[in-house]
Amino acid sequence: MAYHTSNEEHPIEIVNIASLEGRVKERMEAGAFGYIRGGSEDEWTMRENTAAFNKKTIMPRVLRGIDHADLSTKLWDIELATPIIQAPSAAQGLAHEKGEADTAKGVAAAGSIFSISTYANTTIEDAAKAAPEAPQFFQLYMSKDDGFNKFILDKAVQAGAKAIILTADSTLGGYREEDIINQFQFPLPMPNLAAYSAQSASGNGEGKGIAEIYAAAKQGLVPEDIKAIKDLTDLPVFVKGIQSPEDAEVAIAAGADGIWVSNHGGRQLDGGPASFDVLPKIAAVVNKRVPIVFDSGVRRGEHIFKALASGADLVAIGRPVIYALNLGGAEGVKSVFDHLNKELSITMQLAGTKTIEEVKNTVLFD
Repeated sequence: MAYHTSNEEHPIEIVNIASLEGRVKERMEAGAFGYIRGGSEDEWTMRENTAAFNKKTIMPRVLRGIDHADLSTKLWDIELATPIIQAPSAAQGLAHEKGEADTAKGVAAAGSIFSISTYANTTIEDAAKAAPEAPQFFQLYMSKDDGFNKFILDKAVQAGAKAIILTADSTLGGYREEDIINQFQFPLPMPNLAAYSAQSASGNGEGKGIAEIYAAAKQGLVPEDIKAIKDLTDLPVFVKGIQSPEDAEVAIAAGADGIWVSNHGGRQLDGGPASFDVLPKIAAVVNKRVPIVFDSGVRRGEHIFKALASGADLVAIGRPVIYALNLGGAEGVKSVFDHLNKELSITMQLAGTKTIEEVKNTVLFD
C-alpha cells in the first residue's frame, strides 16, 4: 500500500496518555506504527518501564498552605516552564508530514526543550527555524566515519544547539520482531544523512531497514568520544543510555556535562532493568555533580513526580509526543505537555509540594 502520513494540526483531547497509542494505531500505516510503538524481543523491559513506577509510593502531606503548583525550573541558564522535555526520536515524518518541525513548534509552545535526532526526517536547520527562540539539543548517533561526525556536529552548532546528546545504548539495533514481521524499511529520506551523502556514498536512509541504518554507527564507543565531541563543538554533552552507576561515574570522569538515564524505551536490550529502578542508585553516584535527565515508560504526571523525587532534574517523553504529533501536529504535541503538566500539578498539590525543588526533596516509600 502507499505510505501516508498525517497533516492535521489542532489541539487534541486527552483523558490519559496511554490511550493515545490505540487512537494512532487505527490511523497509521502498520509498519510505521510498529516501528514507533515496538520494543525489543518479548518487550518485557518496555512494559516494566511503566510498571516499575508502582513500586514506589508518595506520602501525601497536608496543611501546608499550597494553593497552586509551580512547575517552572531550569537547566543551566535555560529557563523552562516545566520539568518535562521531549526525548529525541528518529524519523518523525512517519507520524506527520511536517515531522520534527512541528514537534519543535509544539515543544517550544510548551516552554520546553526539543531534541532532534541524527536520523530525523527534517534537517537540523529547518527544525531550528521552526522554533527559533526555543532551546534545542542535538542527538548524535556517532558514526564510524569521523568526517560525518564533524559534518553533522558543525551543523548542530551552526543551528544554535545548546547541547549534544551522545546516544551510548544504541550502537546497533535491538531485536524488534514487529519490524521483522512488517518488513519495515524507512519510507522517507533522512536529510541530515542526505546532505553528507552528496560528499560520500553513505546514502540518505530511504528504503533501508533498521540494521542497515545502524551499520554506519560506531559500535565501539569509548569514554574518549565524549571529549572528542566537546572539542568539536564546545558544547555540553549528555551521555544518553546510562543504566548503571558505574557507567555514570565513567561518563562524568570523561567530561560528560549531564547523565541521561534511559534504556531507550525498551527498544534495545530486553531483560534489562526498568529505567526507574536504576535511577536512585545512579543519582546517588552522580550526587548533583551534573544534571540528570530521565526517560522510559513515563505515562503519568505521577511518574514524573516520582522520577524527580528519585534524582532526576528533568523528565523526557518520547512515544507520547510522536503519537500526539500524528493526531494533531504542533498543537497536538503541546496538548501532551499540557495534559502531563495538569496531572503533575494535581499530584504536587495533593502531595504537599509547591515547587519542583520541593518535589526533588520528597522521599518516596517502598
